[in-house]
Amino acid sequence: MHLKWIWLFLCLIVMVILTGCDRIKESDPREIVKQYVEWWEQGSYESMYDVLSLESRQKMTKEDFITRFRNIYEGIGAEDLTITTDFTAQEASGTREERVFYPYQIQLETSAGRVQAEGSFELLQEGDPTETKKLSWRMVWQPSLILPAMDALDKVNVQTLPSSRGEILDRNGHGLAINGTIEVIGIVPGKLGADGEQTLVELAERLGISTEIMKRKLDAPWVKDDLFVPILNLNAQQGRMDYSDLPGVVKKKERARVYPYGAAAAHLTGYIRQVTEEDLAHAPEAQYGPTELIGKSGSEQVYNEVLRGRDGKRISIVDSSGKVKEIVAEKEAVDGQDIRLTIDAELQKSIFASFREDAGTAAAINPRTGEIMALVNSPSYDPNAFIVGLSTEQWDEWNHNPDKPLLNRFTKLYAPGSVFKPITAAVGLKLGVTTPGKVREIHGLRWSKDPSWGNYYVTRVKEVPVLNLRDALVYSDNIYLAQEALEMGADPFLKEAVKFGFEEGLPLPFPFPKASLANEGIKNEIQLADSGYGQGEVLMSPLHLALAYTPFITGGKLIQPVLDLSEQENKPQKTREVLDEHTAGIIKRMLVDVVQDPKGSGHGADLSGIELAGKTGTAELKINKGEKGQENGWFVAFDTRESKLLLAMMIEHVEDRGGSGYVVNKVAPILQKYYEKNILENKLTKSSCYANWTVVIWNKTSRR
Repeated sequence: MHLKWIWLFLCLIVMVILTGCDRIKESDPREIVKQYVEWWEQGSYESMYDVLSLESRQKMTKEDFITRFRNIYEGIGAEDLTITTDFTAQEASGTREERVFYPYQIQLETSAGRVQAEGSFELLQEGDPTETKKLSWRMVWQPSLILPAMDALDKVNVQTLPSSRGEILDRNGHGLAINGTIEVIGIVPGKLGADGEQTLVELAERLGISTEIMKRKLDAPWVKDDLFVPILNLNAQQGRMDYSDLPGVVKKKERARVYPYGAAAAHLTGYIRQVTEEDLAHAPEAQYGPTELIGKSGSEQVYNEVLRGRDGKRISIVDSSGKVKEIVAEKEAVDGQDIRLTIDAELQKSIFASFREDAGTAAAINPRTGEIMALVNSPSYDPNAFIVGLSTEQWDEWNHNPDKPLLNRFTKLYAPGSVFKPITAAVGLKLGVTTPGKVREIHGLRWSKDPSWGNYYVTRVKEVPVLNLRDALVYSDNIYLAQEALEMGADPFLKEAVKFGFEEGLPLPFPFPKASLANEGIKNEIQLADSGYGQGEVLMSPLHLALAYTPFITGGKLIQPVLDLSEQENKPQKTREVLDEHTAGIIKRMLVDVVQDPKGSGHGADLSGIELAGKTGTAELKINKGEKGQENGWFVAFDTRESKLLLAMMIEHVEDRGGSGYVVNKVAPILQKYYEKNILENKLTKSSCYANWTVVIWNKTSRR
């Protein structure tokens, strides 16, 4: 019994102590401020409201108080809020109530940068002044407690300062991906009127989209009655329609990405699209904005961090009329940098046009500098469609097209076929296995080494009983090069051939896979023989094939590729010697004969006044010997005098269309046009120089 009374007594003492502590806190304005600041820094706005003065609470409900704080702080992206208070209290004079003021400094990080400001807490005593114990200190709330410069009717305005994405230009300054304008159809919600639902149905029908898409955009958190809500970027056909009869529907021009060369450079340029949740999750360090447009393929993607601008922010306090009272914080927009590629856009366009409806790919380089002049893919797609609004029908058509227009072929690996033969020939000369005059007697169109090959044999197109290395390249003889590879042996062949850039990545931002000679080494003589003429497991991209021919032009040096023109200007050229100059010269002369000899497989590209060298190839894609399979035709060609251009082209399904000869007929007009243009430009340059020289002489004469 006594123990029960003791516990009861102790509980009463604790309650008295706690009540006394609360009373002490309420009777000490500094404690109120400390608690208020702690809640403020924690974002506990509900608790902050509970210590406001009666008059402050009568002017604003708890819900309004909490909402205003949250909207403003979330809107400005407030973080790391710290408040420092000076507790040297000052009593207000000339008032009936006792008040104290404590100056404070506030600092926080926002989306527009750091904000630092000074303010003052005001507290007053509330309760019966005749009973001191019932008096308590309360916070007098004013809008300035959110941001010190605010008054009652002021608002905080957060403005995005848009940046510009860098442009992608070709070597001559022609735009591949530029900032232009497009027409946008949108809705001002407050002007839809009573028949808004019907307006949405009518607009959806004209645009060929669903009303659900429009409603989702109209339901976005940022949407207000007086704001323009973009619905769709208009294509040419949609842009010609009249929308003036639809209330609240507005057509306007806005900045947008434009791809002037369209499908001709689509896989090279790529396209941009709005950032997705997946993008944000995979690259949080990029700090993408929720509506930012980022590169999704091609150069737009691989150079995205250079091209992308960083939007600025301006946080300001505006009065009831919308006039800016004070700029709280501002972060300037930073425009993205332009990228100037080594690409010749007109050459790119010319090569693409030559494909017509054919599926294939091509790469063109300057063989002396490694500058990539063109990377072409066919069939293709129009990247502008992603900007103006890609229809579901178009997307489905691209995805289900058997020729795969979305596939980037110039970054894929293919069996090179006979265009690989100059590498085998060069390696044979280097190892001393063969000489330019070495003759092989080969009878018939089929050959196998011995009975150990079973039913396997190597075939050739033309029977030439006696031929040397030059003839083997001119007539593109598979058997000669197969025999040469066998004489070398697998290990020496691989050791020297790999030096032409196999099994190593290209130093480019594009995802080019490594060219390969064999998946897991050369397993037998049949594979070695097939590898000698570019079959077996030999795989190359068109760009790597073009680069592999550079030693024949540079006196034996393999050139590294360059795509960013600034790299070419600022960095020394990287080369690697893979052949001696004499051997490189021998192969080069043989490749000239491939084109100039009337019986040569590349003679269809022989142009008047221009000495071309080249090599044809037809790669057979089949599982079993003797069956009919897909054939991919190749042609590699370059000029021997100025050596300004080397073009490697591959076209799929050339079976029953002339094989590699079909590709030769495609390449010849491209080269003709390119060199005619360069000859004309050179003539104009010389003419201009002569004209300038004439003027100078005339001026000197006139002075006399």
